[in-house]
Amino acid sequence: MTGPLVVIGDALLDVDVVGHAGRLSPEAPVPVLDRLEERPRPGGAALAAAMASRKGHEVVLVAALGDDDAGHRVERLLVEVGVRVLRLPFDGSTPEKRRVRAGGQSLLRLDSGGAPGHVGDPPSELAGVLERAASVLVADYGRGVAESDGVRRMLAGLPPRVPMVWDPHPRGPAPVAGARLATPNQDEADLFARRHACAPHEDLKGFAALGRQAAGLQRAWRAQAVAITLAERGALLSYGDGSPVLTPAPRVHCVDPCGAGDMFSVTAALRLGQGSITTEAVQDAVRAAAEYVAAGGPVSVFPTNRAAEGLAAVPSTSADVLVDAVGLVRRVAANGGVVVATGGCFDLLHAGHVATLREARGLGDCLVVCLNSDDSVRRLKGPSRPLVPAVDRARVLQALEYVDAVMVFDEDTPVDVLRRIRPDVWAKGGDYAGTDVPESAVLEEWGGQAVVLPYLKGRSTTGLVRTAAGASPAGAAPRMGTGGDA
Repeated sequence: MTGPLVVIGDALLDVDVVGHAGRLSPEAPVPVLDRLEERPRPGGAALAAAMASRKGHEVVLVAALGDDDAGHRVERLLVEVGVRVLRLPFDGSTPEKRRVRAGGQSLLRLDSGGAPGHVGDPPSELAGVLERAASVLVADYGRGVAESDGVRRMLAGLPPRVPMVWDPHPRGPAPVAGARLATPNQDEADLFARRHACAPHEDLKGFAALGRQAAGLQRAWRAQAVAITLAERGALLSYGDGSPVLTPAPRVHCVDPCGAGDMFSVTAALRLGQGSITTEAVQDAVRAAAEYVAAGGPVSVFPTNRAAEGLAAVPSTSADVLVDAVGLVRRVAANGGVVVATGGCFDLLHAGHVATLREARGLGDCLVVCLNSDDSVRRLKGPSRPLVPAVDRARVLQALEYVDAVMVFDEDTPVDVLRRIRPDVWAKGGDYAGTDVPESAVLEEWGGQAVVLPYLKGRSTTGLVRTAAGASPAGAAPRMGTGGDA
């Protein structure tokens, strides 16, 4: 990406008022918050710009900010994270949204400001910025920037090489013709389809209806493609003709979805600016949005806020998102649940592994798998292992219904990771009956218990490798425990 991402749209000020809720009010059944802390951040198109800048990209935000305290605060916050701001002439006020929060949850939202005003023509320097842009994102929040005649003229004249992503709003205008990608959510797509008389027949339901909506909007808006975002179900992408492309979202725990749509659209714009095809850009955008909500939502854009929110870092890979294991364990323990952990290499997942994981999950309220990293496996199994890299082993494990979270560790033993999650039960598969499980000593530090689970006879990764290599006939795998040869 050689030029900047140019974000054009409606900016606002978001303020989280975070407190501790430890008791109910005697006057009414409502929580009493104390130890209040105010945390401002940019919102709307300004949040999208901050997201991209936090990822290390050059970003220019073109927005209509009021000449008021909220507008000046938004601009200062953006400058602090490296965003260049081009103000459009505007005689209205900047919207401010204040969310009262405790324990990572929103309790109340208070809106103020946002008096409508006239958006004037963009500054002349914007033409030069757009000429060298790598991509453009229009983040429409229905407050006038996207329907400004001057802005629309400049967007219609974008160089053909500059991809434009348009994130529409029900109160805003239709995208400028020729957009590379438009990204309505499911409710917006339904509204726009009815507005443009391209709603599917009422007999069509589910993905059939969504596919018809997306194709109809692609034609109505004269966009190259439309991606309807579906929250935890991912996104459906249509080029108008042919079958749509459905990208499922990784399974994550979501505390605060605010801004997930912005993360989706800004990631798509960045990837298109880097030369990705639209299908790949949408796939990356789905994963980025999932990782964003798993990390706590808006607070993940400003990491200094994470400790006070009680949110842990999210273990993830470049290709997928894993559940926040530490956060999961804390939630289960706080509710009096039983945390179970097990571990191994899980190089080639087989029926013995699945049986052990199923039995381990039945011992408590969540199961965390401690997974040996690639270097750890090589030290334990030799230079020819692992056969499957950790990123893929973790992804396969996370997909199993018995597994709630995966944590990858680099050491030869899981002792350090066990001290981090402090499980109530450590389940070991294999030939340990009547002997001490190696991790028993560390479990005693917090009163945890190591247990042995029976293996499924005749299943092992080593046996599978030998069979595949022709060293032994099919069905003649050696008798080994799943824990000892995972």
